Amino acid sequence: MNDRDIKQKELLVVGLTPESLGKPALWYAQNTGRIKESLETSLSWKNKALILSVGDKAVLAEFLRALDEFGYEKVLNVTRYGEFAHRGGIIDVFPLNLDYPVRIEFAGNYIEEINILEQRSDIERTDWEKIMGRALDARQSDFKEGERVVHLDHGIGIFSGKTELKINEERREYFTIEYAKGDKLFVPITLSRKLSRYLGFSEPAIARLGGTLWLKTKRKVREDALIMAKQLFDIYAAKEAAEREPYQYDILEKEFAATFQYEETPDQARAIKEIMDDLDKNKPSDRLICGDVGFGKTEVALRAMFRVVMGGKQAAILSPTTILADQHYNNAKARFEKFGIKTAILTRLQSRAEQKKTIKDIHEGKIDVIVGTHRILSKDVFSAEGGSPPKADAPLEHASPAAPAEAGRAGGKNLGLLVIDEEQRFGVKAKETLRSARAHLDVLSLSATPIPRTFYFALAGLRPISRIQTAPEGRQSVETIIMPWKKEVVREVINKELARGGQVYFLHNRIMTIKQSRDEIQKLAPRANIGIIHGRLGEKELIETMHKLRSGQIDVLISTTIIENGLDLANVNTLIVEDASRLGLSQAYQLRGRIGRSHQKAFAYFLWRKKRLSPKATLRLEALEEAAELGSGWRIAERDLEIRGAGNILGREQSGNVNRVGLNLYCQMLSEAVEQIKSSANH
Repeated sequence: MNDRDIKQKELLVVGLTPESLGKPALWYAQNTGRIKESLETSLSWKNKALILSVGDKAVLAEFLRALDEFGYEKVLNVTRYGEFAHRGGIIDVFPLNLDYPVRIEFAGNYIEEINILEQRSDIERTDWEKIMGRALDARQSDFKEGERVVHLDHGIGIFSGKTELKINEERREYFTIEYAKGDKLFVPITLSRKLSRYLGFSEPAIARLGGTLWLKTKRKVREDALIMAKQLFDIYAAKEAAEREPYQYDILEKEFAATFQYEETPDQARAIKEIMDDLDKNKPSDRLICGDVGFGKTEVALRAMFRVVMGGKQAAILSPTTILADQHYNNAKARFEKFGIKTAILTRLQSRAEQKKTIKDIHEGKIDVIVGTHRILSKDVFSAEGGSPPKADAPLEHASPAAPAEAGRAGGKNLGLLVIDEEQRFGVKAKETLRSARAHLDVLSLSATPIPRTFYFALAGLRPISRIQTAPEGRQSVETIIMPWKKEVVREVINKELARGGQVYFLHNRIMTIKQSRDEIQKLAPRANIGIIHGRLGEKELIETMHKLRSGQIDVLISTTIIENGLDLANVNTLIVEDASRLGLSQAYQLRGRIGRSHQKAFAYFLWRKKRLSPKATLRLEALEEAAELGSGWRIAERDLEIRGAGNILGREQSGNVNRVGLNLYCQMLSEAVEQIKSSANH
């Protein structure tokens, strides 16, 4: 680093808190006097800022501890806001209240010099603040004893609980982290943002405290993340270049919001605001809405669709199954029709003549909202040159989603917004092909458990994300029971649910033997009315069966995983999975989300018939049991990524980097690297 011959007599260092973000360096310069007064008169400011002066008596170790408690990150060399480096009697620090770093030289217990360093942050202030804001939000404090955690400055250790310590006459609560050779680190509870749960794909080595090994590891991973970020930036740069007309606020939006029969949760309100902010801009958005089933993602999407339609464009909802499309259509039609918004549905359920008429109306701009399965991605719906229609949407138990044809103009109007429900059920091409042909298209994806690739991109800040984690009022968590198959238990569980006037989902995921399963359940519950659904049933029979279930004519529905997505029946409050060993973690979590959607206590039984579970099946079911509280979808996505590994998402080298620092810190580094490249590109 080069020193400019600019010395300072005094230095203000402000701590990293949500309140300190969002203020430019000039604000701090203009308010230094007021901050100094507050430091002398207000106890609340003691842990938020400090002032150093040349000639002051100051203990170097205490200053280092203060920087740590301010949330600053320890590195080998400072390159951006919020970092510090220590070598002998010299400390370099990049205060968030300045636009340059400063070198402080100590002589014993006195400050000898304060020099400005000729350097600027490698990330723009606003971009750095955005990343820090995400990091402050994302940090956890609900660690479990014995699990591995990552400390930003000291590396990977083992969480061993909380303890209370008295330091300088002040009693505070600390996290205790254990390292090799009996080393222990005590982290103030207020500094939980410096800790994250370790997510990796192999057992990490635990080192001793002290030394520079961790700082060197971070530097190497940061360098590799920069290379990866350059590749990702090239992909996203083309999307950033696309523009469209902003969608203006419409006076009817308030009236439409009032037709929502529930009170918005705080998370819902925030997600709606974030999406409206996206639509206010002149660049198309690609936002992920992540929230548990029944937490109100669909309502958030309906608000966005309303604004887009009022702005003269069409909106579409893409659903993975005909059943879910039918549910969405009925809901959207009921909400939109009083505002003169025309809604149509396109699935295999409609006859060829009905489909032809609907497509003609879409082309002529007579339809505002289109709900459907893959059928809506066919080139005859939103036609353009090139591409071919996908295969018919085969039963989802047997076929992966087909890639769509390229999409173009829809008659006099354009498709402006695509909502993808249950995004994890669709291949990457299903969205990317559509988006590449229509660069101005806004995309809103809904998921309770994002697929690892989506989850990873969201963590890295490469996709904006709104998380809905607040449960609707009155919702209870689902009691989860994991045990071997026992006929007597199944009989008792079914009869207990029917006795309280409820209904049961029974999951049997083999079409060939589903009728034998019905006969077995009928013997266990002779008085129950039993229905069957699976992907090979005709569409009309599927819908009729679901309507019978909804109206109470069916007590027990025996089904394949076709019930996994989106079904919303408040009276079904017991789920029995006959063979849970075959389910993926996210799939099992989605299935559990099908129940417990009312004020009734719900029960999910995950059974298995094999003598012994495989190690991965055991891990999946343990993770499901751990994630019993409401709003655990994000945590499930983390564990899913961890159990599956990430070689196919990140490549072998980046997977190695994830193992070295943990997924959370790696994604933060990748996010910083992307912003660093953007900053370079703008200069």
